[in-house]
Amino acid sequence: QVQLVESGGGLVQPGDSLTLSCAVSGSPVEYYTIGWFRQAPGKEREGVALINLSDRSTDVDDAVKGRFSITRDKDMFFLWANNLTPEDTAVYFCAYSEPYHLPTSQPIGDWGFTYWGRGTQVTVSA
Repeated sequence: QVQLVESGGGLVQPGDSLTLSCAVSGSPVEYYTIGWFRQAPGKEREGVALINLSDRSTDVDDAVKGRFSITRDKDMFFLWANNLTPEDTAVYFCAYSEPYHLPTSQPIGDWGFTYWGRGTQVTVSA
């Protein structure tokens, strides 16, 4: 069992930056993948970024490339979101996968992600 808890969401203005955190606990394997996903009201869930611990490779969705990035510090994973727009408003989830994910896959799919956090709301509004 693996538990994930997101934090760091909130209400921000367009152009602001935000850092989301994901705490992983339980019994993860030595090398795993953490993905960040988001779901806006009325829209399907979409992949935002991922990081593979086996080779430290990362992938960021083309839609947010240049504005979003993902990093890791031990069992904490961070999604750095810059220059936010109202279109970034969504519930953001982190998820755990044991299979490796190619860092060049677009879009970032949710296959293989077996454990999910409950999400943190990000609202971008003036």
